Amino acid sequence: MIVVFATRRLYTKEQADKLGLRGWCKNTSQGTVLGHMQGPPDKVESMMHWLKTVGSPSSQIDKAEFRNPQDIDQYTFDDFTIRKD
Repeated sequence: MIVVFATRRLYTKEQADKLGLRGWCKNTSQGTVLGHMQGPPDKVESMMHWLKTVGSPSSQIDKAEFRNPQDIDQYTFDDFTIRKD
């Protein structure tokens, strides 16, 4: 699970797609971006680094939290999507 303050979800999706990750992200009512990502460990690590240090062109990253890492046998998502719920 990812919580990223002040990162825009569209740029998050574009970066996830570049890395071939699967999962989702969405805006929260607290002004953060929340998501879940699946992929090869090196690609997930690259995404976490991007979320902590780069983000969208206009972002100000105050904090990035990553929780509950798990090894999985198969993907549960087909691609990386933006949720609006």
